Amino acid sequence: MNYVEQAVLFSVGSEQLLGIVATPDTPIDWGVLIVVGGPQYRVGSHRQFLLLTRRLAAEGYPTMRFDYRGMGDSDGAMRNFEEVADDIGAAIDTFQRSCPSIRRVVLWGLCDAASSALLYVQATRDSRIAGLVLLNPWVRSEASLAQTHIKHYYGQRLLQREFWFKLLSGKLSLMQSVRGLVSSALKARGTSDNVESKSRSFQDRMAEGLRQFSGRVLLILSGEDFTAKEFLEYAGVNAAWSGLLDTDRISRVELPDADHTFSAQALRSHVEDATLDWLASLER
Repeated sequence: MNYVEQAVLFSVGSEQLLGIVATPDTPIDWGVLIVVGGPQYRVGSHRQFLLLTRRLAAEGYPTMRFDYRGMGDSDGAMRNFEEVADDIGAAIDTFQRSCPSIRRVVLWGLCDAASSALLYVQATRDSRIAGLVLLNPWVRSEASLAQTHIKHYYGQRLLQREFWFKLLSGKLSLMQSVRGLVSSALKARGTSDNVESKSRSFQDRMAEGLRQFSGRVLLILSGEDFTAKEFLEYAGVNAAWSGLLDTDRISRVELPDADHTFSAQALRSHVEDATLDWLASLER
């Protein structure tokens, strides 16, 4: 299907933002807004967001990608993923003005952009949001990172022949390795209690956003990514996330060979295919 791309300017307060809207000749009434993580801009790593926009538009889905304030070609000071709800809301307004046929919006985000999408629905309860595509969501804390390292780094190292060869040949410092393991263990144990006590941490607000969201969710996880592993570890042990990933509303796709940004062309194609298959299921 043919489509047209156009640049759009819109404002948050006195600051101007830039977005790119791709409108198919015969648009579907589901629009996809690509939320960009930071520090990143609207093209994306390996041109992922640009290519995704064009693939979705060619299949009939109006799609928009944009720069937050302080990113890319948008005005303002750089801000983190917890501070972009106004930017997302203004982008949705602009998207619908540019494509009046859009009745429902899907937020698509990788890493801390996935976190921003959940924080947005938690903070705003925006009824226009009918779906979320979340790739390798960011839940980073000192404790969760330490727990992930213990399970997925140190555990794997003990099973590697190379590790034991270096250790027995004197090429690896035993005390250094032990200190690293003990340090991670103390962080995982000592900080996890603090995480539980902060009822309004961004991770808990993400969980609240997912719990209160009534639409459908596509969760895409990379098998070779610590951020994805950390997310699963955190969601598996944190009380706020209990049972959230097991609901029927969530479709889950795991790509065992994928890195964090799906840097290979074949992996990016898998992500595009999974997104399109899921979008098609929303129409049924």
